[in-house]
Amino acid sequence: MAKRERVMRMSVEQPLWRALTGYRVLTVLYAIGLFATTYDKFDRPWVAVAFFAFLLVWTLATLPRVSGAANCTKRFLAADLTVALTGILLTRVADSASRIDGGGPTLPSIWTAGAVLAFAIKGGWRWAAFASTLVAAANIVERGAPTRDTVHNVILVWVASIAIGYVVEVARASERTLARALEIEAATRERERLARDIHDGVLQVLAMVQRRGSAIGGEAAELGRMAGEQEAALRTLVSGGLVPVSRVSEDAALGALVRAVDEPDDEDPQGPLDLRLLLAPYATARVTLSEPGAPVPLDPPAAREVAAAVGAALDNVRRHVGEDARAWILVEDEPDAVIVTVRDEGPGIPEGRLAQAEGEGRLGVALSIRGRLRELGGTAELISVPGQGTEVELKVPKDARGKARTR
Repeated sequence: MAKRERVMRMSVEQPLWRALTGYRVLTVLYAIGLFATTYDKFDRPWVAVAFFAFLLVWTLATLPRVSGAANCTKRFLAADLTVALTGILLTRVADSASRIDGGGPTLPSIWTAGAVLAFAIKGGWRWAAFASTLVAAANIVERGAPTRDTVHNVILVWVASIAIGYVVEVARASERTLARALEIEAATRERERLARDIHDGVLQVLAMVQRRGSAIGGEAAELGRMAGEQEAALRTLVSGGLVPVSRVSEDAALGALVRAVDEPDDEDPQGPLDLRLLLAPYATARVTLSEPGAPVPLDPPAAREVAAAVGAALDNVRRHVGEDARAWILVEDEPDAVIVTVRDEGPGIPEGRLAQAEGEGRLGVALSIRGRLRELGGTAELISVPGQGTEVELKVPKDARGKARTR
């Protein structure tokens, strides 16, 4: 069955956009309420009424614009900041000079901070510094002189917006790093799956051709030599592999992209699969299978992975001990796990041989056995005493859900 590439977008900024949306609504209502309580103190209240009517309509109409980075364009940010600056400068037209000199609030009041914060979330601390500087200049012009309260408020907005913008930039960098890590993990898991499939098929055939060709001699020996070279090259490829370059969004504010590969879930709709049915074909005159009298249920993909791991263990027995070597398979059905043990009568594995084989790219135990059980949340223990054979114990939890394998 064909695999499907899936692209996921990550965005840690979305909660900030939702908070900004709520902030703009609450602050426009606050500014209107503040004006309503001091209506009779304005010299030209009709100017304020006209501005607040426009500000309310503008705020509600532009809520979709501040719902996410994609909709918050540079043109909108410029228009939104213009509305805030206009409201600040109109304060001297609408309000009385005594109230302004006494430190009265501007018409948009704290709504102005929302416009600056939109710059910070969209473009980072540099955009925030630019917008807050313009707001500071407008406040000084409205006051006529840089009073203590004005400077205090300006610095507060300036520092807060730049800090938020910096945090957003750091969050984006962390988001991209996490996306890359997730993509590397997905690519590594896919490479290990392919390596297991290749080891189960192609590499085993190439190794057999090399052995048989060397034994026959003549032209077959040359064929065996070529098969050995291809086997070595293929092992190097599957043990290393390449991780694709991460996709980068044209606009960093849109969030990082993670590429993953979805495999079709081919679970049996009728329920768990009896592991005994998959292990039965391994029973031969040389391989003894001991199993419970009752079914051993496992999730179908998990059962297939366990059976494939058993097959890989038996392949190792035939390859390293001999075609006529005896082996035993024991299946134990415990309350919370299934344990499958594969034992042979060979000479055992010398200490350090597995690490050496893995370093040479021979990944039969590392991937075909341990890798499968690791993905299922289980374990694969290998016990080998020189001269007394080798025992591989596979333990998988009953709630394990494996990935469907494609051939």
